[in-house]
Amino acid sequence: MTDYSKKPARQNGNAPAVSSRERRNWIPIVLGLGAIAIGIFVFRGLNEDKPAEPGRAKRATAVTTVVSGQKTIPVEVLSIGSVEAYETVAVKPQVDGQLTRVAFTQGQFVKRGDLLFTIDARSLQATLAQVQATVSKDQALLKQAQATVVRDRAQARTARVQTARYQELRTQGAVSQEQFDQVRTNADALDATVRASEAIVENAAAAVRADQAAVESARVQLGYTTIRAPIDGRTGSLAVYSGNLVRSSDTLPLVVINRVSPVYVTFSVPEQELPAIKRFQAQGRLAVQAKAPKDTGPPAVGYLSFIDNAVDNTTGTIRLKATFDNRDNYLVPGQFVNTAITLTTMSRAVVVPERAVQTGQQGQYVFVVKGDKTAELRPVTTERSFKGEVVISKGLAAGETVVSDGQLQLVPGTKVQIKNGKQERP
Repeated sequence: MTDYSKKPARQNGNAPAVSSRERRNWIPIVLGLGAIAIGIFVFRGLNEDKPAEPGRAKRATAVTTVVSGQKTIPVEVLSIGSVEAYETVAVKPQVDGQLTRVAFTQGQFVKRGDLLFTIDARSLQATLAQVQATVSKDQALLKQAQATVVRDRAQARTARVQTARYQELRTQGAVSQEQFDQVRTNADALDATVRASEAIVENAAAAVRADQAAVESARVQLGYTTIRAPIDGRTGSLAVYSGNLVRSSDTLPLVVINRVSPVYVTFSVPEQELPAIKRFQAQGRLAVQAKAPKDTGPPAVGYLSFIDNAVDNTTGTIRLKATFDNRDNYLVPGQFVNTAITLTTMSRAVVVPERAVQTGQQGQYVFVVKGDKTAELRPVTTERSFKGEVVISKGLAAGETVVSDGQLQLVPGTKVQIKNGKQERP
């Protein structure tokens, strides 16, 4: 009996020889492995021919969409401006004295001519009475000088008549030359007296005129003790109260009055906007809107009234000014407001929300959802923005479905699922 447990002897130093029986024991194993490989290959082929199960299909990307619309969009130039008073007056005293009355309250609206302050007028009243007395005195002196002139003129006329008579008598030899010379000298002296008296009258008249001017000046100074509003407007804070001494040399005004109806709004726009503004202004008055930041109410509406004559080289902007009626006192001097000049309007403009427009290396684009629910990248050209919407001048038509949220997950051809059941319209 053969012993298979023993190892075969090596022959000539090579690997041990394999018997025929051992080779027959490996055949079933090799055949089994081949059958398994063929089965796996067939199974894969069958699975590839079957459609994918719904649970394993690639999921669509969820997005939010809007439908591009058509609107009439105003063409505006936006800026930030500040409100300026139409007129500003700093009320100061023009005479020295004690402030005896304040006739208004701080922040009150006053009209031109309304009483604001009174200053103690007693010293100026005394000055006026004094110069009026001086006028009366000088007027009396003037009358006296005028009477003297009348008398001297009468005496001079008599002397001239007597001189003519003595000249005739001298010719006849009735009087001597000496007597005639005395009469003529007396007439010449009286003429000189008349001229002196007339000069006195002129001096007296000049004194009266000077006194009358002093009276007028005193009256003006007395009038300054009553201070009235020079313009319609709103008063500011009061700097000096009743009982204080005020002087004409004071630099601090008693109160500042701002005219706030109408009112100005000053703002600057880029210089490249200037040609369009001038072109549309030549066609008619341009409307300007002003609104306080974060105010949800309607804006104030005015019109463009001033364009500066030079561009600021440091900022590349030009200063403009708009006038507002401001009857409701909505605008306050010193306030910052958002401004918008309406140049014209664009009818039937294609618009989408600003969030729908993306910017890439090739420019701006949007994702349009096609009929088969796939995303198409569409390059677009935008023109301007208005209240969160963008005007599309090229690349998109009204009524197309545009992705407004979820663009970052999309590539061209991506299947999409619209999250918002009812599509938004801009």
